[in-house]
Amino acid sequence: MKQTHELVDTIQFEKDIKLTREIKVKAYNKTYLTHIASGRSAAVFLINDTDLALKVFHPYFASITKAETDIYRQLEGVHFYPKMYEAGQNFIVIDYIEGTTLFDCLIEGIPIKEETIYQVEKALHAAKNRGLNPSDIHLKNIILTPEETIKLIDVARFQQEKECQQWRDLTYAYHHFYKQEYFPKKLSGKVLNFISYMYKHNLLQVLTKNRKNNPVA
Repeated sequence: MKQTHELVDTIQFEKDIKLTREIKVKAYNKTYLTHIASGRSAAVFLINDTDLALKVFHPYFASITKAETDIYRQLEGVHFYPKMYEAGQNFIVIDYIEGTTLFDCLIEGIPIKEETIYQVEKALHAAKNRGLNPSDIHLKNIILTPEETIKLIDVARFQQEKECQQWRDLTYAYHHFYKQEYFPKKLSGKVLNFISYMYKHNLLQVLTKNRKNNPVA
């Protein structure tokens, strides 16, 4: 097995960056790595024949590495989050989490139970008890495992000072829309991305203005 830094050195990103889009991976060592996903600042790979995931930040976003490393250290022992095993200047190694994101649950029509929402709230409370401020909580960062437990990933923004309303709005939508019989339990990715776009541009305020009665995470 190669050293982690040797695997990281094989990963090449496309130079063109658009801050609102996922970064693109140009090359990597396919013998030892499998590309799982990309976000706006990093790409994640399964280290083949292990239960570990390698998250590598694009050079433009390498400074985020230290923040995420510090946060995972603060979350050590909280079972709702992956365990971190190694960290470098532009990468971290964490548990590979098998499961389905809540975003994909909506696409595939997998029911999202109240117990799942309750587990997310417990995870957020646990982070707050460690002195963190959970932010940027969205459906692609919450994984439902085959055992029906949840894991939260991508914690880089858990040190923000500003209060994030995103989870409150999601739980409001869950209780006031998703749980209703008329609401479709299976939606296309295009519809979900359109809803996300509308939300980010403050075009759904009419639906969330009464969220004060919503359960608070």
